[in-house]
Amino acid sequence: MESPVRPRLSVFRGLSARLLILTVCFVMLAEVLIFVPSIARFRMSYLDQKLSSVHLVLLSTQNMPESAASDMIEEELLSHIGAYNIAMRRPQDGLKMTLMFETPRQIDATVDLTQESVAESIFASFATLFSSGDRTLRVIGHSPLDKQVFVELVMDEAPLHAAMVGFGYRILALSLMISAITASLLFLALHLVLVRPLRRIANSMTAFSENPEDPRSVIEPSSRGDEIGWAERQLHDMQEAVRAALRQKTRLAALGTAVSKINHDLRNILSTASLLSDRLATIEDPEVRRITPRLVTTIDRAVKLCTNSLNFTREGAPVLQLAAFRLDDLVDELREALTAVSKEDWCCTSEVPGDLFVEADREQLFRVLVNLGRNALEAGATELIIASDENGERLYIDFRDNGPGLPPRARQNLFKPFVGSARSGGSGLGLAIAQELMRSHGGDLQLLSSDSEGTCFRLILRRGEPQQGRRAAE
Repeated sequence: MESPVRPRLSVFRGLSARLLILTVCFVMLAEVLIFVPSIARFRMSYLDQKLSSVHLVLLSTQNMPESAASDMIEEELLSHIGAYNIAMRRPQDGLKMTLMFETPRQIDATVDLTQESVAESIFASFATLFSSGDRTLRVIGHSPLDKQVFVELVMDEAPLHAAMVGFGYRILALSLMISAITASLLFLALHLVLVRPLRRIANSMTAFSENPEDPRSVIEPSSRGDEIGWAERQLHDMQEAVRAALRQKTRLAALGTAVSKINHDLRNILSTASLLSDRLATIEDPEVRRITPRLVTTIDRAVKLCTNSLNFTREGAPVLQLAAFRLDDLVDELREALTAVSKEDWCCTSEVPGDLFVEADREQLFRVLVNLGRNALEAGATELIIASDENGERLYIDFRDNGPGLPPRARQNLFKPFVGSARSGGSGLGLAIAQELMRSHGGDLQLLSSDSEGTCFRLILRRGEPQQGRRAAE
């Protein structure tokens, strides 16, 4: 299988570059939103400054005697203001003053600052900004120096237009500088805090996919307490779990190879034992005749157990041979089988109704019960209780004992091969195989409880047709 190719992303095509571009765009958008009220405020300040200048000029020329020199001063003052004519009105004392430099051209627009709303101010600002600046404006408003004084002037729009364009360019330059600084700082921060750790995680995933058995490909989580640190720890745990699963599969493959090698010889040995048991059946001794059927059944089960152990190392669910049988008969057979392997004093109590029939693979279900019973007796149990219950399409078989209970470590890995053994020297295969057999019936094997008073397993059978049922039965 070809190794995956690691992508080589340039700095300008990676996540950092995209974040940089987005940051610049967002900062510029924010500056645009700020620019809209700013340009309106700039226009308002410009016009207020003009009104203040008009007020000061009119006050300074209020008592000036009429002469050629005073006319020249007034013209110079109007030229500095940039107005054709100016006027002032003070309602509280009826004062009115007017100063005219020359007769202006036709007035193109009137700006009444006393009636202008915020929206109208923004609209008028952009109308001036994007105009040619050749209009003549009449501006009316309160004097910033005295709100009781009304001031009026007639002026060209060109100076206002030029000032607003200059202000716009300054704002644009400032926005670009702020965007560049902000984006650069954010770029560096995100690259160090987010992008580099993500690349490290991605490189670890790529290296692990190329060679999962190499311990160097497992990421070493950092001490970060944020989401990146959590992702690193989760990836580390997942990689370790995958490596453990691969090691387990390797051991299972080795077990399958070993079992396949000894299977042939073992079956030959058991065949010889079966022939000898057949000859024992011809002996007239009553005791021999009594134990011979049990011996034959035990040898047949040993042959099937050898075959099933080999099948466990292969892919695919076990093939079921379904049949309908009474569950209490199977419990009686279980009691006899456990009596043959246990020398301790114990008892097996059946709470199964005598008329309860089960449709399942008898040998496989017997194998599950024997495994549970043997584990309980080896753990020190002296009493086994088998009960049944029905719930709709489900049949429950509860297997209880009065043993010391399972240790916590065994409960955590109870149904994992080579891991879930509760006793020293155990392989942990028994319960794993038992659960697989129950699931192949369309049910399950679950641990209900385990404490100092005993352990209870529940066998779940589907009342309907198990998986592979009809096909296997046929």
